[in-house]
Amino acid sequence: MIKMRIFSVLLTMYLTLAMPALAKDPVQQDNITSHPPHMALMLQIEGIIGPATADYITRSLKKADPATTELILIRMDTPGGLDLSMREIIKKIIASPVPVITYVAPGGSRAASAGTYILYASHIAAMAPATNLGAATPIQMSPGRLGKDNPLTDKPDVDDGSGGKVEKKTQHPQIEDPMNRKMINDAVAYIRGLAEMRGRNADWAEQAVRSAASLSAEEALKKGVIDIIARDEADLFQQLDGRRVDILGMQKTLHTSGLLTQEIEPDWRNRLLEVITNPNIAYILMLIGIYGLIFEFSNPGAVLPGTVGAICLLLALFAFQVLPINYAGFALIIFGIALMTAEAFAPSFGVLGLGGVASFVIGSVILIDTGVPGYGIDMGLIAGFTVITALLFILTLGLVFKARKNPVVAGKEEMLGAMATALEDFEREGRVRIHSEIWNARSDRPVQQGERLKVQAIDGLTLIVHPEESEVQT
Repeated sequence: MIKMRIFSVLLTMYLTLAMPALAKDPVQQDNITSHPPHMALMLQIEGIIGPATADYITRSLKKADPATTELILIRMDTPGGLDLSMREIIKKIIASPVPVITYVAPGGSRAASAGTYILYASHIAAMAPATNLGAATPIQMSPGRLGKDNPLTDKPDVDDGSGGKVEKKTQHPQIEDPMNRKMINDAVAYIRGLAEMRGRNADWAEQAVRSAASLSAEEALKKGVIDIIARDEADLFQQLDGRRVDILGMQKTLHTSGLLTQEIEPDWRNRLLEVITNPNIAYILMLIGIYGLIFEFSNPGAVLPGTVGAICLLLALFAFQVLPINYAGFALIIFGIALMTAEAFAPSFGVLGLGGVASFVIGSVILIDTGVPGYGIDMGLIAGFTVITALLFILTLGLVFKARKNPVVAGKEEMLGAMATALEDFEREGRVRIHSEIWNARSDRPVQQGERLKVQAIDGLTLIVHPEESEVQT
């Protein structure tokens, strides 16, 4: 009895001492799992910004988990790109719950045109030494507008108080073309909105649009266009540590000391999209698709031309869906091919053919309406396909359709009406020679050896013949 009491006392003391420790362990475990190691996602924008770039950036931003991702770093080196792709990227950056830092690097890189807008939209804008940004004028502006007498640039310089020169602003710059004025004003309002949202120099942003102004990294930092100049990523992370940024209206302090990094490379979908949205590739796919379907319709049952043509045409249409296509150009190409095909059917002394070639060339030139340097259809490619198309539809199809009118030279149909020679005398059935072959023949009249006979019909392996009638003398 005494032992039971002692055991009860010891058990009570053990539970009293152990329960706090047992209760503390889950809390400690929760603290460990609720603060996992943070990392930085590393992305890359290099070259012209197009649909493939927008798809890569937007899908990568979706992968960023705010619970485990401290920041997203976009390394950038771009001459610009498509307006629609740029705006899609910017919308995702603004809506991102994870800070996005855009870093123009390495030295010698640039953030021109669309890259300037993306830099302004980022939570932190950083550049490496010997880099530059700017020249954000919409590229559809006529180059003549940016010359010496351009009212956008022909403005006196004034001192900005620091020894530098800035343009004197005018309230209503005169732009002759209403469409250009509309585009410029829209771009100015857009980039000023981004600058004001991030607390950056909005006046210089307007200059970058109106007068294609550019800045080096050092000048951009002085003018408040960017936030950081960093030699490399290690220097960038060191300067970012402890910096506060506004994320969807809430302040967040960045902790970048010892930050792990994870590189996100473009996957097969991005690479495929990058290939087929190249204007030259999309143009080739479209023409191969049209050729394949035309040959399938002209020779039903060939299967291969129709299959390849349908696949290529579908890929081209998918590319056109994300490219700024001029549908008038597309219609002119189809009309040109139709005219060249008509020339093959009904020769018009070259009128239809020349009209088709002209329509095809004009449509090809205006098909891709990007205006981005290096992002159009190569003129050499257009010239080559124009010659190929003209030869294909005017000459080749012309020969094919003419050949269909020629008499049949083989098979059962060719035997009808052909002349045979009797090898023996016979009254009903006998043998005849035709095309160096010996056939059984049947006639409703007596036949003499050597007589010329005309084939009237074929009954199995027997020819129905009739003696050649003598010409009537008049």
